[in-house]
Amino acid sequence: MSEQVRYITNEEGERVGILLDLAAYHRLTNPLAMDEECLISLSQDELQALADSMLAPAAQNQLDDMLIQNAESQLSPDEIANLDRLLAQVDQLTILKTRARYTLHCLNNLATVA
Repeated sequence: MSEQVRYITNEEGERVGILLDLAAYHRLTNPLAMDEECLISLSQDELQALADSMLAPAAQNQLDDMLIQNAESQLSPDEIANLDRLLAQVDQLTILKTRARYTLHCLNNLATVA
């Protein structure tokens, strides 16, 4: 870190200021940017909306019906492929919701430290 930090001293040799390289400055001013899981480009309201989001009612109803039919082995190969796509969408939504909650948690931790 000695290359990232340089001190400014007065005539008496006392440290009166500090110079940081740009990368160190960015780490200090936006610590969440270093965490790949954080959704840093969203506002807190947007993060909360995403964290609370749900699958569209029509898609949820379709998924519920298809899961019941699948449990009874009543789906055609095309319907199974459609079910797999819906389940993949649910998985992606769950990941995004989790990342939004995690980002909100990190922001709350930063607010309590500050």
